[in-house]
Amino acid sequence: MKMLKVVPLIFWLIYTATRVTGWPEHTICKNNQLEIKYRSCDPLQDFAFSFDSCSSVVAQTVNIRIATILRYSITELTVDVSLTINGRRVPIYSKKLCERDHPRLSFCGKKRGEHIYYEGPISAGFSDLPQGNFNLTVQLLNEDRHTIICADFTVKNQ
Repeated sequence: MKMLKVVPLIFWLIYTATRVTGWPEHTICKNNQLEIKYRSCDPLQDFAFSFDSCSSVVAQTVNIRIATILRYSITELTVDVSLTINGRRVPIYSKKLCERDHPRLSFCGKKRGEHIYYEGPISAGFSDLPQGNFNLTVQLLNEDRHTIICADFTVKNQ
């Protein structure tokens, strides 16, 4: 009798495991001219992200909100941004956000298992989004190059 209960459970687990295609795509901006979506590219963890403006004209600073639970501690933290062109990633920006002796942000120094939440301004570095469709990959990596957050952004600007 127990075998009759176990076999369907095993088939159900195999069926659901083969259907997993990654994290869901989150829409953070959508209007007549602009659509921005993101998906976590970290196979083990999703995260929450949003920002205030949904315009192709970018303010000098943009207010964002981001949250996740840390799988790795942050002593140092680097952000790497790359643009995907013809299937190849081209690095376009890299900056150290947390340094060992100079924590700039409130979550610098957080330990594994802790919840991080950042709400505040970031400098965009540009004033207009280019027209067309493109993909950006943003990775936050700790000092051991472990992924803290990884996101693939899809931007459609008409």
